[in-house]
Amino acid sequence: MPAKPLADLIDDCLAPALKAQGFAGRAIVALWPEIVGERLSARSRPLRIDWPRRRPAPGETPEPATLVVRVEGAFALDMQQAGPLVLERVNTHLGWRAVGKLVLKQGPVSPPPARAKPAPPDTATLERIAGQVSGVADPDLRAALERLGAAIAQSKGAPADTAS
Repeated sequence: MPAKPLADLIDDCLAPALKAQGFAGRAIVALWPEIVGERLSARSRPLRIDWPRRRPAPGETPEPATLVVRVEGAFALDMQQAGPLVLERVNTHLGWRAVGKLVLKQGPVSPPPARAKPAPPDTATLERIAGQVSGVADPDLRAALERLGAAIAQSKGAPADTAS
């Protein structure tokens, strides 16, 4: 029997707990930093989504849910100001207007787990990228393309292999 990816096993283990908190999946919890940005995610965590108890009548627009977020006490005012943006980003991530209200619960927020920063690309990769963009006449554009190539190579953790 082949080994299963850890992500598949985590989904199965977390699904009941997330469902109890109103989350259909782990996407909002797992991708919170990407959804709201590093600044907001450092001081907040989504706790649950409270869905309306009443089902809409046929042809009636369903009521949006309420997203409950834990925030550090001193950061609550900042999060309240950013509330409309947070709702927009969550709904954009979900693909529909699922959440219409944000409720803040003040309390301690554990720091996000530290991510390992990928190693910078090696000299050979940087030289190959420089060679690929050497035909660009504008020096500012050439430098920007070199930085982009280096960033892509670093994010992939492997040599960038782009077509010339």
